[in-house]
Amino acid sequence: MAKKMDARKYIKIRGANENNLKNIDLDIPRNELVVLTGLSGSGKSSLAFDTIYAEGQRRYMESLSSYARQFLGQMEKPNVESIEGLSPAISIDQKSTNHNPRSTVGTVTEIYDYFRLLYARIGIPHCPKCGKEIMKQTVDQMVDQVMALPEGTKIQLLAPVVRGRKGTHAKLLERAKRSGYVRVRVDGNLYELTEEITLDKNIKHNIEIIVDRLIVKPGIEKRLTDSVESVLSLAEGLLIVDIIGGEPMNFSQSFACPDCGISIDEIEPRSFSFNNPFGACPVCFGLGYKMEFSEDLMIPDKSLSINEGAITVTGWQSCTDKSSFTRAILDALCKEYKFDLDTPFEKYPKKIHDVIMHGTNGKSVKVYYKGQRGEGVYDVSFEGLIKNVERRYRETGSETMKAEYETFMNITPCSECGGQRLKKGSLAVTVGGKNIAEVTAYSIDRLHDFLVNLQLTQTQQMIGNQILKEIKARIQFLMNVGLDYLTLARATASLSGGEAQRIRLATQIGSGLVGVAYILDEPSIGLHQRDNDKLLDTLKHLRDLGNTLIVVEHDEDTMLAADCIVDIGPGAGEHGGEVIAVGTAQEIMKNKNSITGAYLSGKLQIPVPEKREKPSGYLKIVGAQENNLKNIDVKIPLGVMTCVTGVSGSGKSSLVNEILYKKLAKELNRARTIPGRHKRIEGLEQVDKVIDIDQSPIGRTPRSNPATYTGVFDLIRDLFASTPDAKSRGYKKGRFSFNVKGGRCEACSGDGILKIEMHFLPDVYVPCEVCGGKRYNRETLEVKYKGKTIYDVLNMTVEEALTFFEHVPSIRRKMETLNDVGLSYIRLGQPSTELSGGEAQRIKLAAELSRRSTGKTVYILDEPTTGLHFADVHKLTEILRRLSADGNTVVVIEHNLDVIKTADYIIDIGPEGGDKGGTIVATGTPEEVAENPNSYTGRYITEALAKCRV
Repeated sequence: MAKKMDARKYIKIRGANENNLKNIDLDIPRNELVVLTGLSGSGKSSLAFDTIYAEGQRRYMESLSSYARQFLGQMEKPNVESIEGLSPAISIDQKSTNHNPRSTVGTVTEIYDYFRLLYARIGIPHCPKCGKEIMKQTVDQMVDQVMALPEGTKIQLLAPVVRGRKGTHAKLLERAKRSGYVRVRVDGNLYELTEEITLDKNIKHNIEIIVDRLIVKPGIEKRLTDSVESVLSLAEGLLIVDIIGGEPMNFSQSFACPDCGISIDEIEPRSFSFNNPFGACPVCFGLGYKMEFSEDLMIPDKSLSINEGAITVTGWQSCTDKSSFTRAILDALCKEYKFDLDTPFEKYPKKIHDVIMHGTNGKSVKVYYKGQRGEGVYDVSFEGLIKNVERRYRETGSETMKAEYETFMNITPCSECGGQRLKKGSLAVTVGGKNIAEVTAYSIDRLHDFLVNLQLTQTQQMIGNQILKEIKARIQFLMNVGLDYLTLARATASLSGGEAQRIRLATQIGSGLVGVAYILDEPSIGLHQRDNDKLLDTLKHLRDLGNTLIVVEHDEDTMLAADCIVDIGPGAGEHGGEVIAVGTAQEIMKNKNSITGAYLSGKLQIPVPEKREKPSGYLKIVGAQENNLKNIDVKIPLGVMTCVTGVSGSGKSSLVNEILYKKLAKELNRARTIPGRHKRIEGLEQVDKVIDIDQSPIGRTPRSNPATYTGVFDLIRDLFASTPDAKSRGYKKGRFSFNVKGGRCEACSGDGILKIEMHFLPDVYVPCEVCGGKRYNRETLEVKYKGKTIYDVLNMTVEEALTFFEHVPSIRRKMETLNDVGLSYIRLGQPSTELSGGEAQRIKLAAELSRRSTGKTVYILDEPTTGLHFADVHKLTEILRRLSADGNTVVVIEHNLDVIKTADYIIDIGPEGGDKGGTIVATGTPEEVAENPNSYTGRYITEALAKCRV
């Protein structure tokens, strides 16, 4: 019995060998918050995701019928002997962000579904044209409203049979006369039907037949009801009650505006879905924006003339060549509209500018063109640059050309719905005076206030109570994970990995499952220290419900709050894959073998630099207004390392990625980007290029690897081509590439593995029989350098290659930089698809470090500590220092205090996220920001600096 209980308390893993794990045995306590930590690349993710999660999911899928399994695809069994006590596993990682433009925060969290239901059931429809409230009423309701008028009121019941229609309407009037009606009101004037009524057929008319005239008093209900029914059948559900000496009352049996005649469809939840044709805007199909060619991207430098190459759009670059057809068209326009091609584009008057951009409006011009097939004069009605390029984009069948054209396109809000994604009829339905698009555009905390203060009628309250309860609960969950600055309309593609993960976390809390193993991958990414406590409370809440939480994390606060820590190491890659320590934070600190414990206890520390470097100059961003930035001016110091800090959603990315990076890329790298809204950036002449070092993969195919990315493979191939063996055989460097025919094994096309498709079973990858997985043919592998073949070199780790190539300076220098950034364990030929985000970023950093520095480069990094252990962060801060020591400028968006405290300068944006952010709270050295009472970041820097002084 005791043994049975024991199995229930632990997830028992035996003989895990996935990736670099070295046959580890581990007991993870169930229903507790367990943190897996260790160096980047030590095997944490292999244990959490590739072993525990993969096996949990595989076992669940095995329980399904074979019919269901064939649709789901097979899951491979992880390389593990046994796992006992495993619950169904749910993985919440960073990679599963939905990049579909239709996916929003509201749809992912399902809050938008509840809002659609709320608006369909208690929303008040209005006329999309005049804004008047539209009521759908029964005959009894209409009669009751008329009877509520003061006794003695004289009324006429009118049937509006024609509203705003041209014509003489003689037949209609004749029919009314035959039906026994006596009076009619035409365009506000009363006529008897016995009179001759002649109407101008070219003018729009309003005709109302007077069905009955009554004085309001008790006892007329039956006659009133009969008359109302007659009116409704005559006028297709509409009724006007004309009160003598008062305002007329309009009634409608359906959702239609009695004044404008616009009817809206029956309101259903799908009327508010922008992914459904019943609700989506008919112009942009519910996307809210359109891709349109941008004049600023087609003609980026308007100070140039057309002859100097002002027009850069694909298909028109040839217009500087006098023999091209595009030039012939422009020459014809010059002749017709009297302008020349040597005038700077910005100096053209509006008329000439419009002719070039929007065409001749159908007017033909004579184009003289001499081509290979002879010469001639052609009548061409020029459609304008924009229409011409749009047509080319539509008609091209090449995906490459389409992608090329798209670089000249800009995303603009839809003209019909103004970016609100829904039909006008759906946008005219309100709850609490706001339509659904306005409500979803509120930040979560403002939306929370709106719902708390929402005033509803008693009927609305009864219908909407349950729905509102669900919405409020889910919004509270989002606030609990520190996402109160997001809006429900925000596209999920624009979220950071940490934000997407915390949204999924909030959704999971909403589902209230029990007995599940949740596996999370660094949920604290992109979260300011201030909001960490909220996240930890959420994780503890999930644990207290009765779930097991296994969190891969490097954050100190999370480790200290965990019930159990598993430290995996001791090194990374080949040197990792072992369990170093298991226990609480206190127990880990006492373990001499644990590097994590040494950093937690303060034995090892990331030092604060002796002195803060002084800037060599400044870039000044003037009038930054992108997203939530409040027209701010920011000085970015040059030649030093600057950290941009602030709570999540305060505007850091808008400032650095949208404005600073895109503007520098456009001006210095000639990139086709449109910077975020700002007035100007001063001081650009002090820098010569900008490089954005992010965590995107260095390549998307297994053929890409660290050796090809850093350029060292070219040097290695040169080396092999210069060996006596290669020279005697006449081999050039191309012989040693596995991407081209010649030296590679043709049986597997240089992949080294073959994919064998198995129906009903997972695809099997087997080493190529011909080359034995070595990627090259036998002749190529006979060429050796210092006793090693090209395959042996690709299989070396950076550490091994460093000693092997120590006498080849060009290769050694690149190897040293890879070693310096802490990647000594990766193999030169390791496919880039197997590298983590942090590793890919450090390979990019190494490639930059190995280049000759100009000292005028701006490096931009967005949260480079993602996936990095304390020891890796230590290395990263040293690399960033090296980059700035050469006179380069390093701008880092970061929440990690170890990086912030080593910066020379801090720009703190805030004070809060969303609408309450977007201003500069503090600037200066870490010591100066620490003294600022308004800065949240300052409070935490004070603690970090104090720890260093101890």
